[in-house]
Amino acid sequence: MNVPATATTISPVTVSAPEVPRWTLDASHSHVAFSVRHMMISNVRGEFQKLAGEVSYDPLRPEASRVAVTIDVASLNTRDEKRDAHLRSADFFDVEHHPQMTFLSRGVARRGDGLEVVGDLTIRGTTREVTLAVEEITPEHKDPWGSRRIGASARGKIRRSDFGMRWNAALETGGMLVGDDITIQLEVELVRAG
Repeated sequence: MNVPATATTISPVTVSAPEVPRWTLDASHSHVAFSVRHMMISNVRGEFQKLAGEVSYDPLRPEASRVAVTIDVASLNTRDEKRDAHLRSADFFDVEHHPQMTFLSRGVARRGDGLEVVGDLTIRGTTREVTLAVEEITPEHKDPWGSRRIGASARGKIRRSDFGMRWNAALETGGMLVGDDITIQLEVELVRAG
């Protein structure tokens, strides 16, 4: 008996990439700090006390990571009220017209034991590319309330003049009152969102 041949249709198999875990920034356990040279003598340090953000991160696929952070610029604190008021003014951050700064990542790559995050930093309405060196990424831990947490440290440098903050005063002995190079240091703790 002859069996007629039948056409067999093979559907392509669709494999979707595994979802990258999402994490929210725990602002009460995170720290965004900056330092700048004062009078060419010492470094003045400050911090931003109000921030929010979300990170997509999988330690097995760090290249798929995404970072989005918003900082309330008015929350800056250098432990000197007069200096803080000047930093909030149009000479520097111009908080009245630009109350927030943002960082949105564009790419993540492995660098030794850490990561290099390249993204767009927006301050005073000006956006510039910034590179952050991320290190000390902790393994995932479960806290006493059942949430999953990770942490990391990051560092970077910017020039304030690149963001329109050019105010300065010349010193009698030469040099300028405020340095142009700003060092950024972050300590973040993240809570798994789902």
